[in-house]
Amino acid sequence: MSGTVNKVDLIDLEPAPTDFAAEAIRGLGSEPKTLPCKLFYDKRGSELFERICTLPEYYPTRTEIGIMRRHRDEIVARLGPRIQLVELGSGSSLKTQILLDALVDPASYVPVDISRDHLWESAERIQAAYPELPVQAVCADYMESFEVPAPARSAERRVVFFPGSTIGNFHEPDARRFLGRIADLLGPGGGLLIGADLRKEEATLVAAYDDSQGVTAEFNLNVLHRLNREADSDFVVEQFYHRSVWNDAMGRIEMHLVSRVAQRVRVAGETFPLAAGEPIRTECAYKYRLSQFAELAERFEVRQVWVDDRQRFSVQYLSVPDDGSAHRGTHAGTGAAPKVL
Repeated sequence: MSGTVNKVDLIDLEPAPTDFAAEAIRGLGSEPKTLPCKLFYDKRGSELFERICTLPEYYPTRTEIGIMRRHRDEIVARLGPRIQLVELGSGSSLKTQILLDALVDPASYVPVDISRDHLWESAERIQAAYPELPVQAVCADYMESFEVPAPARSAERRVVFFPGSTIGNFHEPDARRFLGRIADLLGPGGGLLIGADLRKEEATLVAAYDDSQGVTAEFNLNVLHRLNREADSDFVVEQFYHRSVWNDAMGRIEMHLVSRVAQRVRVAGETFPLAAGEPIRTECAYKYRLSQFAELAERFEVRQVWVDDRQRFSVQYLSVPDDGSAHRGTHAGTGAAPKVL
């Protein structure tokens, strides 16, 4: 690197705040009843999720980190030198640091998050750890289209980093649109390093979302506490319980809040009846076969896939074809299957 000590450059695109009351009213008025999973991540929810990531039943976080550590040099070789690294959702810096420790002369690091305070804290933590790295933080809703700043130094390509299998929280049409927007953001030759959870035995999946210590249950029920606090709601939290189920036909884990009794709940002046035993779905987490994910990422070529020894989780490097076409699940121009390590 240059030897220059940098300061965080914050670009605030002033994303519109989420109207949680409106989203809750829309979801509770649907059939089946739902609540958006974005409600999970207030301060308490974020703390609980960090605990979930350390639980013995919750394999995704430690498995993804293990893959990245084991194959770091190969991953970095795929990304190439002098990249602009754009991370969607500036969460825990551990996975990011695995990359930054090994990247060759990165042009800049661009964390993107809708929460300005969380973004600033994360960006400053990275800047302190890598004082010579230009950090260009962007406060934006990455679910919508946004512009990435020009890299602080000359870049060979732009690479988006989207770890954690967050893509699994999107229903298929939404996932296709989202990945398409990333392809547009990257342009021809750009790369996407993404975590994708894989299909496996039901018992392992259910346990990961319903741990023996009850942390996931507390995490799920915290949604109701947040609505009571922020959306003029009157949920009696003790009248609900957490349930995790595997929906084999849809290939997804579902988390529900189930009403213990017949009751009526109010959100911002709107009232909704709930029968005893009626669920409110709060999250869907899709699990993929490698071939399914390659089809989902139709705007990309799958260049390389790394999995753990038990084939529970995948870290995948995809690229936007230079000619704008897509060769689903193949190396560019070879027709060969993507390399799986």
